[in-house]
Amino acid sequence: MFQGSIVALVTPMNADGSVDIKSFNNLLDFHVQNKSDGVVVVGTTGEAPTIDFDEHISLVNIAVKFSRGRIPVIAGTGANSTKEAIFLTKEAKNAGADGSLLVTPYYNKPNQRGLYEHYKAINDAVDFPQILYNVPARTSCDLENDTVIQLSQLKNIVGIKDATGDLARIEKLRNKVADNFIFISGDDLTFLDYLKRGGKAVISVTANVRPLMMHQICNLVEENKIQDAEKLNLKLELLHKAMFIESNPIPVKWMLTKMGMIKQYMRLPMVELDPNNAKILNEGFELSA
Repeated sequence: MFQGSIVALVTPMNADGSVDIKSFNNLLDFHVQNKSDGVVVVGTTGEAPTIDFDEHISLVNIAVKFSRGRIPVIAGTGANSTKEAIFLTKEAKNAGADGSLLVTPYYNKPNQRGLYEHYKAINDAVDFPQILYNVPARTSCDLENDTVIQLSQLKNIVGIKDATGDLARIEKLRNKVADNFIFISGDDLTFLDYLKRGGKAVISVTANVRPLMMHQICNLVEENKIQDAEKLNLKLELLHKAMFIESNPIPVKWMLTKMGMIKQYMRLPMVELDPNNAKILNEGFELSA
């Protein structure tokens, strides 16, 4: 189920800060039509830090009901409180989501034992597919290889989203983790090389605006047509970089607004794109056509 191009979906918003449900549903349709292999809702790109619990649970429920099984739905349920992460993961299961994505606890910076116990507690509390998520550039907390190996043995932990950009990690891990443990890239700039080393999927920001191309690249790798995949990904190279010219999701929301998919609103402390960065985003999008 967790393979191919999985889009890290934005959360569209109105001028008053409320969630724009109509645009949210339109985005889900857009990704079904353009063959995205899954969606992550209320993750980093979905502005989870400024989404309250009621909105969080509602968005997962809406995504599941509106998708009607047409596309797998993964719910972002991570938190820096284990109790909160368990609560959100239970709610994702109750909503009928296909799995959960659990970012490492941020700000409180637990050690490796603390990380293991955090994830084990969630594993033990909720019988539901759970994906580890390591993004130390945002969390200041690195989930080390030995801890991943230990966690891979737990029943409900099915894989990891690795957003470190360190390709050596998958090389060192893939023969040491449990059978059927899934490796998912969380870094658009290096995702193709990650797939070539045994990754099965990417959770992508670029896929918000070029979903079909990202799906095609993943399919080409699966078919071992590596040169074709590299040729197609070369078109996306500048766009991959432009998506992070400012903190995610500022650039991708700007691009989706230009495409007419959403309105350019987000919640403080995030603000709209600096106009000086618009040129490189436009150039990246045009070169990818």
